[in-house]
Order: sequence, then C-alpha cells, then structure tokens
Amino acid sequence: MRRLLLIVALWLLPLTQASAEAARPRWTLQVDPLTTALGLVHLQVERTLSPKWSLYVGPSVRFFDSPLTDDPSPTGLGLEAGLRHYFSGTAPEGWWALLRGVAARATDDGEHAFAGYVSALGGYTALFDGWFVLSGGLGVQYISYKVKDVGLRGVIPAAHTALGVAF
Repeated sequence: MRRLLLIVALWLLPLTQASAEAARPRWTLQVDPLTTALGLVHLQVERTLSPKWSLYVGPSVRFFDSPLTDDPSPTGLGLEAGLRHYFSGTAPEGWWALLRGVAARATDDGEHAFAGYVSALGGYTALFDGWFVLSGGLGVQYISYKVKDVGLRGVIPAAHTALGVAF
C-alpha cells in the first residue's frame, strides 16, 4: 500500500508543479521611481518566457533634469530592454540577475547624439497578494548619455527599483 501511495504521489508531483506555474502571473507592468528621480522615466512591460527567464521592454524618456543633481543632461527618447534570469525558477518573483540596455536619441540645444547605457545587476522581485510588484537591485553600468559637453559618460554604479502590477 505504501508503495502504491508513493507511486501515485510521484505521478501527481509534476501536475502540482505545473498548476503552480500556471497560477503564477506571466506579465508585469512596472515603473522605476529611482530612474524617474534621476530624470529618466521608464515603463517596463515584462513577460515571463519560462520559469527561469523573463524579458522586459518599454520606453525610456528623459525630458527633465534630475532634481537630485545640479548637472544638466540632454533630453532623450529611446527604448529600454532587459533579460532577467530567476535563480529559483519562479519568474516573475525571486532572486535574479539582469542584463539591460537603453538606446536613445539625445538632444541638447538643437544638437543630437546616440545615447544609452548597458547594465548588469542582481536583485530580488517580490509579489504581494499575487499582483503587487516590488523590486530592487544593484550592479554596474556603462553610460553614454551625452551631447557635446552636456551629460554623462563612463562606468558608474547601477541601481534598479520598480513597483507595479503582475497579471
């Protein structure tokens, strides 16, 4: 009898894991309050590709200087994309590593230039009540958001904050 129960339990185990994955949200919609405070507005639409991977894309808009710094920056319009690996296999929740990039057209005083950055980060995303997203991470990035002598170029720390909804 024990052997039969063990066989049935082992047979049902993949079904319970599949139903847990099916119940997990596949999409998130997030905003990044930290980059907004730095003058870059990002809206991220994330799609779970598998239990361990997700991809997000969204607009990257810079239309005001950061109130946190005195340095002027060019305005810009572009696209942000990121590929995230979830170590626990519970995407879109859990510990992750992220590679992201922004490509934009920056403008200052009628001059234009290609601008953007690439980042590597590690962090954690939590889901509250199965729908509210809160995420944060730290890493390093190379940024080139400069037109002539206005803006920033170089290797600097990277940070990720996000809040939003999962569905």
